[in-house]
Amino acid sequence: MSLLPVAQALTQLLSNVSATETEIVDIKEAGGRTLSKPVYAKRQQSPFDASAMDGYALRALEDGSYPNIVKMIGESAAGKRFNGSLGYGECIRIFTGAPVPPEATAIMMQENTKKIADHEIELISPVIEGRHIRKAGLDFNIDELLLETGRTLDPVALALAASSGNSSFSVYRPARVAILATGNELVTPDQTPGPDQIISSNSYGIGEIVRQHGAQAIDLGIIPDNLEALTHAISTAIEDDIDVLVISGGASVGDHDLVHKALTQCGIQMDFWKIAMRPGKPLMSGRLTTQAKKTVQVIGLPGNPVSSLVCSYLFLSPLLAVLNNRKPHYDIRNALLTADMPANDHRQDYVRALYEIDEDDRLTVTPLPVQDSSMLSFLAKANALIIREPEAAAASSGDRVKIMMLR
Repeated sequence: MSLLPVAQALTQLLSNVSATETEIVDIKEAGGRTLSKPVYAKRQQSPFDASAMDGYALRALEDGSYPNIVKMIGESAAGKRFNGSLGYGECIRIFTGAPVPPEATAIMMQENTKKIADHEIELISPVIEGRHIRKAGLDFNIDELLLETGRTLDPVALALAASSGNSSFSVYRPARVAILATGNELVTPDQTPGPDQIISSNSYGIGEIVRQHGAQAIDLGIIPDNLEALTHAISTAIEDDIDVLVISGGASVGDHDLVHKALTQCGIQMDFWKIAMRPGKPLMSGRLTTQAKKTVQVIGLPGNPVSSLVCSYLFLSPLLAVLNNRKPHYDIRNALLTADMPANDHRQDYVRALYEIDEDDRLTVTPLPVQDSSMLSFLAKANALIIREPEAAAASSGDRVKIMMLR
């Protein structure tokens, strides 16, 4: 199979992928979830005319003017309104958020008044008609559309929904993502590696990407390079009602790279398994429709830690977005190179780099000196990837390049 261009691979991966089914959740559990139905206001906000300031609610004289001295006849506080009737030229003490009497025509801030007797207030600045009165329904009215389908229930959205009387929502179910690492050389971080072993790290980075997309990460642990063990682990995972299976390692073409064979033996239809990109050439993608008519998406990632995470950003992240009924999004920007770069070959290159804002407020980017796909420390230092198109000519310091923001 020839190397597949990145854009084509992404199109194939996302083709025929649909969002997960929906469910109803309580507002206490709804944070970060994506709405599958719009949210309408069940109440009016504000529910009454309210004061925007601490001060005095005034009623004008019959001719619309205000006297310099007004008589204070009561008080309105948040949660306890003034129940009397406000006469011409009278006022009540009022606090922020408190109901405004229906006869009141303005609010005077307390800073612009002076108390001259127990029940008399002097107004020391002009009164502005209607000032500092928040009208009922200023924010929204009953049955008004507040949040559209596809909106993430972020902190502001949750607060808005709560203030409108909504306490439960129809949202998309979080995708269930099973993560499996494979390799005889791998041990977990709490184990002591043997002389020929290394610590498995990919599952933890992949799992956090999954969680950041609001999906559920299911760590299946480490499976040895054994075809029977691999096929058993894959079959068991698929039977566990998952939406995505991610396998890290064993995706290349060595004698011990058995993932492709195991996947096909489990009935998974492979879409592609060689990508024209660096890092991440041996990326695999496939899918299986279960007996319950559910489609499980499968991604086989390279074992090298940098390749595994870069491929997760480029392919797993958009897949999770679509499953959550969101549009895939990369933060792509133009930046000025601060160093020369050689011509590129036939693979699309994602170069670990550092972006900065220079003294002229320009976005600049510097490629890191080492690009080995096993070196996580340099990926941790990087905050961007320079995107080098296939066969791109050599680039000089000062040239504009595209970068993908990592953080």
